Amino acid sequence: MHARTATILGVIATAALLGGCDPNATSPTATPTTAGTPGTPAATTTDVPKATAAAPKTVPNFVGKGLQSAQDAAQAAGFYNLASHDAAGRDRHQILDRDWQVCSQAPAAGTSAPVDTKLDFGAVKTSETCPASDQQAPAKAGKTMPNFKGKALNTATAALDPSTSIDSADAAGDRMILVQSNWKVCTQSPTPGTALTGQPVKFTAVKFEETCP
Repeated sequence: MHARTATILGVIATAALLGGCDPNATSPTATPTTAGTPGTPAATTTDVPKATAAAPKTVPNFVGKGLQSAQDAAQAAGFYNLASHDAAGRDRHQILDRDWQVCSQAPAAGTSAPVDTKLDFGAVKTSETCPASDQQAPAKAGKTMPNFKGKALNTATAALDPSTSIDSADAAGDRMILVQSNWKVCTQSPTPGTALTGQPVKFTAVKFEETCP
């Protein structure tokens, strides 16, 4: 009897406590806060200025220098975009720059150019004489046979269609032609102006320091 009364009194007490709360109240929702110390202004971003074009400089004169020395001097002047090519038109690569000398440059000395401009040096071996002007490798052959006499054997071969059958021989003896860029064309068959129809091509050649027989 006493246990039942205690249970009823407990239920009544609980109901009284709940009755003191607002039945329509909801749990407070957390309000997002921003990082930082109160009273500190919000961080702002600063616009990064856009990159400006490289400032122009006067291009120094590199002609007559060794290729390695010219490249070092160009970099010291702020020009780092450097290239070089065979001024003799033989399409040789400048593997050891100290073995080459500068014959021409583009842009020319005295030109005002941005420092990111590419400087291209025309060069020949230090044992060779610079040509009066840069020599060009022959253009790709079209439907007729070009005149390759005096041209580097490697550039004559490269100008023909890759499917062409080509035979090259020493015009002054029976030497093997190992490095074609060291040899120049003396004779050719077919002759210049002949229609190219897939026929084999024959060259005779000698080394550049030699005279064709």
